[in-house]
Amino acid sequence: MDYTDRLRRFAINDSRLEEDLELESTVLEPRTVALIRLAALVAVGGAEPTYGSEVDEAVTAGATTAEIVDVLAATIPIVGLPAVVAAAPKLALALGYDPFDAREPG
Repeated sequence: MDYTDRLRRFAINDSRLEEDLELESTVLEPRTVALIRLAALVAVGGAEPTYGSEVDEAVTAGATTAEIVDVLAATIPIVGLPAVVAAAPKLALALGYDPFDAREPG
């Protein structure tokens, strides 16, 4: 399926779209897909356990910690600072950091 057919199926909410997407890979690299999924998670206010699995996927796909954190900054213009501030502790915990540790890093 080419991108125009995929777009048309999204636009009309084609009932076959979900099963077709499971069978096909996208033209995006896995690292890019993982970062996009993290941005979507920030946008919808995802649950803390989901951050863990999505961060693991991103790291496995080759994303760096800096790129993962930059997802927060990149989503501010779309979702707003309050949504990003709410997501930051969940993302920090998923990366293995305690966001509430009073000690300064370094």
